[in-house]
Formats: sequence, C-alpha cells, structure tokens
Amino acid sequence: MLKGVGHRKKVRRKVSKKTGKTQFDKYELYSKAVQSAENDVVFIRNTYKELKKKAPRIFREDFCGTFALSTEWIKLDPKHQSIGVDLDPEPIAYGKAHYLSKLRPEQQKRMKVIEGNVMDPSLEKADIIAAMNFSYFCFKQRWMLKNYFANAYKTLSKDGIFLLDVFGGSQCYDAIEDRMKHKDFTYYWDQTNFDPVTNNAVFHIHFRVGGKKIEQVFTYDWRLWSISEIREIMHEVGFAKSHVYWEGTAKDGSGDGNFTRVDHGESCESWIAYVVAEK
Repeated sequence: MLKGVGHRKKVRRKVSKKTGKTQFDKYELYSKAVQSAENDVVFIRNTYKELKKKAPRIFREDFCGTFALSTEWIKLDPKHQSIGVDLDPEPIAYGKAHYLSKLRPEQQKRMKVIEGNVMDPSLEKADIIAAMNFSYFCFKQRWMLKNYFANAYKTLSKDGIFLLDVFGGSQCYDAIEDRMKHKDFTYYWDQTNFDPVTNNAVFHIHFRVGGKKIEQVFTYDWRLWSISEIREIMHEVGFAKSHVYWEGTAKDGSGDGNFTRVDHGESCESWIAYVVAEK
C-alpha cells in the first residue's frame, strides 16, 4: 500500500452549482489518501540541514503532477523557491487552479511550473531534487534510470541532494487489494501482474465514494527497483554518498511515519524508505 494513508483531513466532495450533484475529484481524493506534502517538506528540509549543515533554498519536484509538494515548500519559508516539472498538462492545470491560486502573490512569484521532461539537461539548478511517490519506477530499463540519475546529478547545485522514496517487501509480489476507509471515501491499492523475470508490476488505485466504487482511477505500470540497485546507480553517475532512511514501526505493525538513517533494514511484508544521495 502507498504511504501515509491514515493521517488525513476530511475529504470535501465538490457540488456543482448548476446541478447540485457531487463531482468526483480524483486529484483531491489522491491527495487525501496518499500524500502528506506538509510533512514531507519538513522531512526534506531537515534531511538537507542534517547532511549539509546549512539551510536549502531551491527545491525541484520531478514528476510533480499537481505539484502539491512544491507549494508546501514555498509556504515553509519566505526564502524558499520551487520548480515543478511534469510532462502531463492535466495535473499541472489542476495544480494551478487548486494549489498555486491559493498562494499569496509573493509566494506565487517563487513558484515555477514547467510542462517538460525531467531528462532535460537545461533544467535550472536546485539545492534539492526529489522524485516522490515512486514516480521514477516508470523507467524500466537500467540505462534509462541511469540517464535520469545522471541528469539529476548534473542539474543539482554544488552541495545538492537527490531524494527518492522507495517501497518493497514480500507483499509487493502478491496479487492483493488493500483498502483504507476514510470518513467520506474508501481508498484501494490493487497490486496485479508482478513478473519475477523483469520485476515489472501493474498497480491500480480505486476509490469508493457515495456507495459507488470507481475502478482504476490511477494505474501504474512500473518496474520495482531495489534500494541496492538505486544506490549503485547513484554512485555510478557520480554521487559521492548515499543514505537510507527507514520508516519505524507503530504498535499495530504499520509504518509510523518516522524515518531514521540506517545501515540495515528489516525483512517486512511491506516497507517504505527514502534514498538520499549527496553530490
């Protein structure tokens, strides 16, 4: 299951002024069920300070989608600047309407959204580059992932860090459908079609809202990369160091949302971690 689905605010279902009917907002449901952007940016900032002993300023969110993380970065500090990069115009348009528009004019000036390719070598330099929600799993061949990491290295500032989240565990290889109930909706994480020869897998997100289950709202055709593979490629493209931040365990056996730097993990049915590389 994707991370952090239990600590969310109430979902607001939009009502059309013309018809009075509830409108299905897939990006809002995704944000409430999967993302915790306000917490993520604090972890990212603190990790940079821990490793570099100074404050970061420019943050780039690759595969940014609705760029919720970038807007939270802007709100975190008046000196912060954000760059969001994504090829898909639909979530970018949603982010502009629902997130960027809610920033103050001064904050909007510090936010830049690019409808473009994360492989573009001319992207602006940043202190931190992050690829979150396992988005880089879209690169199924090693050479493609290596090219992406190499471009991240090139477009980082001198003291920059490159941050990824990663998930795994024995449960990730099974055909299962997990669900998490919220007050106004139910979130489903559906794992199908894992291929042990290629490590390719297909995942779906479904939602149940108002008694109706909407299937395959989001679909991910990914290769599951391991922490060791990711770190090896990071070092191959020039990163000096890499670190693993492992999620702790709550009393009920689920993740507790707290990440600690470790040298070794533990064998779990399902785990989430961050891999952070230093230039």
